[in-house]
Amino acid sequence: MTKLLIYRTIWLGFLSWLIPFIISFFCYNANGELLIDYRTFKSLMVIVGTFSGSYFLFLYFKVVNSDFVLNGIIVGFSWFAINILFDSIVLIPMMKVSFLTYFYSIGIVYISIPAISIAMGYLLDKKANFN
Repeated sequence: MTKLLIYRTIWLGFLSWLIPFIISFFCYNANGELLIDYRTFKSLMVIVGTFSGSYFLFLYFKVVNSDFVLNGIIVGFSWFAINILFDSIVLIPMMKVSFLTYFYSIGIVYISIPAISIAMGYLLDKKANFN
């Protein structure tokens, strides 16, 4: 993995966490109360995370020329770890819950990151080998 891909992995992984986090602030009032139904909020966060994460994966794979599946595995599990790490530093203390409570309600959704990145890598590999 080149330095460029390492930097892109870290930077885009951080953005994959930051964008949904920032968007979530628009769903709360000044007292920290949710303005919409909790299930709607969770669905919105999954949608925002999926769209922004998919776009960042697109940017990541734009500079990958080989080993697409391996890169999908590496970037997917790296971003999974980055998202869990930043949630542990910022979100879990804000929520005042245990790690397990957090993981079962929010963190488990991050498993979609490696699922999507590996699928993208597999698709790119099939396309590269088709030509």
